[in-house]
Amino acid sequence: MVAYIIYLVLIGLVAGAVARLVVPGRDPIGLLGTVVLGVVGSFLGGFLGDEFQLHHWSHSFHTSGLLWSILGAVIVLLIARLGTRGRA
Repeated sequence: MVAYIIYLVLIGLVAGAVARLVVPGRDPIGLLGTVVLGVVGSFLGGFLGDEFQLHHWSHSFHTSGLLWSILGAVIVLLIARLGTRGRA
């Protein structure tokens, strides 16, 4: 169980960091926010990949899972920016 949590945090960090690099603009969310962005994006990307029958849940590393995680993180980041557009 501890290994799975570490795996989830590492994939979340990578997906969140790549999403922040791909989407232009500033995001003052820090390292923990990047991990949370990536983890939430991973769940969203896994759901979308499963719905489109392009990726299936598994407990091993697949490149398609990482790509779906990044896509999910980009979507979550764009939605978060829409929600905070009027603030600041």
